[in-house]
Amino acid sequence: MADAPLAGVGVLVTRPVEQAGELISAIEAAGGRSIAFPVIEIAPRDPQRVQADLSGRDDPDIVIFVSRNAVEHGLAWSGDAAIAAVGPATAAAIEGAARVVDIRPASGFDSESLLEEPALKDVSGKTVRIIRGNGGRELLATTLRERGANVDYLEVYARRMPGYTEPQIDAIGRRLESGEIGAVVVMSVESFDNLLALLPGSCRRALAKTRLVTPASRVIKEIKDRLPGCPATLADGPGADDIVRAIAAPAPHRSGQNS
Repeated sequence: MADAPLAGVGVLVTRPVEQAGELISAIEAAGGRSIAFPVIEIAPRDPQRVQADLSGRDDPDIVIFVSRNAVEHGLAWSGDAAIAAVGPATAAAIEGAARVVDIRPASGFDSESLLEEPALKDVSGKTVRIIRGNGGRELLATTLRERGANVDYLEVYARRMPGYTEPQIDAIGRRLESGEIGAVVVMSVESFDNLLALLPGSCRRALAKTRLVTPASRVIKEIKDRLPGCPATLADGPGADDIVRAIAAPAPHRSGQNS
């Protein structure tokens, strides 16, 4: 049915609990069955520790938020600096808090896209603060330093792998092996890494036959390297509607993948 493009499709949603609601609703509105299996937990840092990290630092000229979580837990630390957002979801979270986004990608939703913006090309002598969780890509900081900026990080939350019981993991494995799960959504390389770490090795064959959907070309590359032949699909963007359209589209042949 045109109004139920995911009718009968079970979709494993690996997003953190705090971020999964919109996607779960979109899947179910399209007739699919969402199966929540968060592979990342978000834990905010103690504000006093964040404040201590800022002690003695210069005020930034530009603050960059790399995710909605960074906005939720770090917007209060942005001061009067110009605000940059990596993608539309991050920008929407900033604007939802009644703040102005000064720098955002004209297109795209990743670090590479943001670095193409003119305001981040002429940064010599400026102080740029990247607000994020623990760890992550170094591309923004490395590139901005090469352009002459003084770059520091402010970590306002931690990402960690959830703890699951053996019966919970076994239940997901059975649903994969039975074909009940027709698609798996993985939003980042870290999500994909954690998914593989959480599932027993016996599930690898079933996972490699299951459609993995992601908005990130970096994840597609990881899938190709680690699950050869997996029918992976690159979504047009990270939004819930983008992901649903990608799941509903004709699946690629297992001998190759969209990229």
